[in-house]
Amino acid sequence: MRWIWLWLMTILAAAGGYWWGSHGQLHNTEASPTAADVRKPLYYRNPMGLPDTSPVPKKDPMGMDYVPVYAGEQPSQSDVGQVHISAAKVQKLGVRTEVVRSQPLERLIQTAGRIEWDERRIHTVNARFEGYIERLHVNVTGQPVRRGEPLLEVYSPELVSAQREYLLAHQGVSALQGAEETARGSMQQLAAASLLRLQNWDIAPATVKQLARSGQVQRTVTLSSPASGIVTDKKALPGMRFMPGEMLFQIADLTTVWLIAELFEQDAAWVTTGMAAKVSLTARPERTFAGVVRYIYPSLKADSRTLPIRIELDNPQQQLKPAMFARVELSALTPDEVVVMPRSAVIDSGKRQTVLLQVGDGHFTPRSVKLGRYSDELVEVLEGVDIGDQVVVSANFLIDAESNLKAALSGFTGKE
Repeated sequence: MRWIWLWLMTILAAAGGYWWGSHGQLHNTEASPTAADVRKPLYYRNPMGLPDTSPVPKKDPMGMDYVPVYAGEQPSQSDVGQVHISAAKVQKLGVRTEVVRSQPLERLIQTAGRIEWDERRIHTVNARFEGYIERLHVNVTGQPVRRGEPLLEVYSPELVSAQREYLLAHQGVSALQGAEETARGSMQQLAAASLLRLQNWDIAPATVKQLARSGQVQRTVTLSSPASGIVTDKKALPGMRFMPGEMLFQIADLTTVWLIAELFEQDAAWVTTGMAAKVSLTARPERTFAGVVRYIYPSLKADSRTLPIRIELDNPQQQLKPAMFARVELSALTPDEVVVMPRSAVIDSGKRQTVLLQVGDGHFTPRSVKLGRYSDELVEVLEGVDIGDQVVVSANFLIDAESNLKAALSGFTGKE
């Protein structure tokens, strides 16, 4: 009987151990999750720290992967939207910040242009009557002339008849000095009408006085230069017949010239009339000429998408010649102080512009900004940051290449 009891006790002990082991293992399994369960992401957050999460992996508009967040890594309410970096990582990445400030914004605009005639100083020589060219005093294009200098002598049958009428009327007024008032008045009216006809034909007053003194009709009349300048066009030829209004000479005064320069669209808002300009020429590299912006054209050129402006230059020595190539510098300054920050602080994704603000040691938060005008180093901020904010201006995530940008931001958001 004893061996039967021993056999039963052995079976019961084995059964009890199996039951206890099974229930204890189940309890431990429920209480202690596996390593795989611990590393399972709770969600995925925006790599730039923006308040945007996703239950599944995805990419942001710049093509960067969302960062997984595991159990125990959830940010507190005050840390939402921030990027945290250790002091070692800040030093390693070379992070540098600058203060957003208020000051006038200055921009140096450099462009190119060409010298052209001053259209207000171009004069045309023509006759107001029909006639023939008897003699040319100026017969070469490019010849300099002075105001009042003879250009050509012309013969016109109409002009000869008009001179005879004036002489007869002028002599009649003298002959009727003692006549009745009616006859004398009629002759005076005829003389005045004859003189007005000569004046309307642009006959010089000296020629009319000479006609009255001499009493002799002049067969030819001399046409003189209306201004000092250079003969830029000559149509007159000896013996040529001309009609009223036909151009015989064109004379341009070079004491003042225009410089037509072209601005890119982003520079157009900086330029105003009255702005000073520095001009240098390829032909005269040793000298700088001073000019003034006198006119901004109302429309852009469709082919080059540039806005023409007109700069006026004094040219007393006539060193500036039309068609010369010129380089132009315009120094523009905003009239009032504006909120500015370094251009290197801006991360431009194409759809929006973002900066990183330093909100504490190793704590950075992204901020979308609205930008205005640009200078060489600074940019005007219309919305998004305030004066006194610290913005990140130097770090390897600001490298232009998108691959380097992605790698740097991944380093910022990685767990230390």
